[in-house]
This record gives sequence, C-alpha cells and structure tokens, in this order.
Amino acid sequence: MVDPLAEVVMLLQPAARFSKQVVGAGRWRIRRSDAGQPFYCAVLEGSCRLALDGCEPIVLQAGDFILVPAAFGVAMSSLEPLNEAADTVPASLGPGLFRIGTAEGPIDLRIQAGHCSFGSPDKTLLVSLLPQYVHVRGEQRLATLVALVSEESREKRPAREVVLARLLEVLLIEALRATASTTASPGLARGLADARISAAIRAMHEYPARPWTVLALAKQAALSRSAFFERFGRTVGVPPMEYLLAWRMALAKDLLRSGDMGIAHVAERVGYSSASTFSVAFARHVGRTPTQYAREQAIEKDALTADHLSS
Repeated sequence: MVDPLAEVVMLLQPAARFSKQVVGAGRWRIRRSDAGQPFYCAVLEGSCRLALDGCEPIVLQAGDFILVPAAFGVAMSSLEPLNEAADTVPASLGPGLFRIGTAEGPIDLRIQAGHCSFGSPDKTLLVSLLPQYVHVRGEQRLATLVALVSEESREKRPAREVVLARLLEVLLIEALRATASTTASPGLARGLADARISAAIRAMHEYPARPWTVLALAKQAALSRSAFFERFGRTVGVPPMEYLLAWRMALAKDLLRSGDMGIAHVAERVGYSSASTFSVAFARHVGRTPTQYAREQAIEKDALTADHLSS
C-alpha cells in the first residue's frame, strides 16, 4: 500500500545542517530569521516559550517536540518576560553547546535544537503539503531520534551523511504521524489522521493517473460531495483538487529529473490525456515547460557529477 507521508518525506531529501544543545537560566529572549528552513526542537529539561510568525506563542515543556517544516521568524524566550529591550546573545560553551540567560548559577532549561535542509528542487511545493508546525508532547521515540541525530552530527563516522539522511527521514515521519493525537495545523499529516480523508489521500497517491473528481474522491471517503469538500479543506488546508494538482506536479518533476521518460509517458503517469495538455498545466504551475525543466535538471546533474569527479 502506498504511504503518502513517506513518499513526501523521501521526495524532500532531508539533510542535516547542524544540531546543538542549549542550556538556559534566568530571563532571556532570542530571535532569528530562518528564511524558510526546517527547524526542530526537543525540550529535555525545564520550559520556555516559542513564537512563530503568524502563530500564537506556544509554551514548550520537558518532553515536548516541535517541528517547523519551513521556519521564518522564530522567537524563543524564558517564561518570565525579559525587561531589557535587547535580545540575549547565546554564549558558546564548547562544540555544539550554548548557554543563554544568566552566565552563572544553576540552569533551568535544556533543549536540543536543530536545522536541516531539503535537497529537493521541489521543496516549496512539497512543504506546502505539510502542516505549518507539529507540536508533540511526551513521545520518547522522538527524543531518542533527536539524540541520535545530534550524536551522528558531531561524529565523523563512515557513511555519516547517509545515516543522517535516513535518521532525519525517520524523525520527520515519526513527528508527522504523531499528529494523530495532537492539535497539528492543517496539512497532510492531519489529513492522514482522519480515517475518511485518509482514504481519499491514499487513493490519490496510489492512482495519480485516474481521472479524479471531487465526487469520485468523496466516494473513496464514504462522504457526500459537500461534506467531503468541506472536511478535506478544513483538515488538509487546501481543496482536494488543489492537493491532487500539487501531488501530480511533484511526481512529474521527480520523473522529469530522472530523465528516464519522455514527456508523453510522464503525462500519462500523472493523469493527463496528452503531452500538450500536460505541458500547458505544468508550465502554468511551474513557470517552465516540461522540456525546459528536464533540460535544466540534466545540465545541473551533469555539473554536479563533474564537480564530484574533479574533487
């Protein structure tokens, strides 16, 4: 059976950028702009407040994990407000360890925070299928995975990048599927936690070439057309046909990058009756024709291969 969550995560091609442990004491506040990069944080001890652009502040407690697939403005602070106008500057205590707040005395917070990157050229489209953020409480499996990512990031072991990529895939999937028991924002994970909506999403992923309509998808979900349309939009965050188009375009880009299929074959695989119809839809969605996109990807792949051979 096709697993939509695993498909999206693997297409994202996650890679580790860095992971660090931060300890805190007293009052503090830090802000940063992450330019849409994925961010995750696990609270190991104590509590703090997290504010993301466009969202209400969240109080994070020991045992909490938060994943933001595309972080922009991020602000973290102690629960007690900081009186001074200036933000806190983290002090390095050694490789991968930082302190915030008062420089002396016992700590009252310990977190493991990390950033990763998504290697897919289609990452913006794929991230749009995910929730704005995922907040999970009390999942020991996530804490274990974060610890493994942190440890692997610091070590220079053989096949380190491969191991990190697999660990991050598991971490992302584990965090996203844990949303069945959380209040995740609308997105793919929340849709898959809804048995009715999940049936329609899995059908779209398993048979993307079918001539789906809202009514046909509603039958998969065993709902009326109107009830399905409203419930899908509320749960996933986009209308069903918009989700289907996004998934078809993600698949088409992946097939075109591989270079193993002609345009007509790709069109057929993603549900278009002709290469010309597919080309018009692809150009409208991507801004380039399938032929132009495939050529650009081939040039980029050749350049990366040449760089690798010369290094």
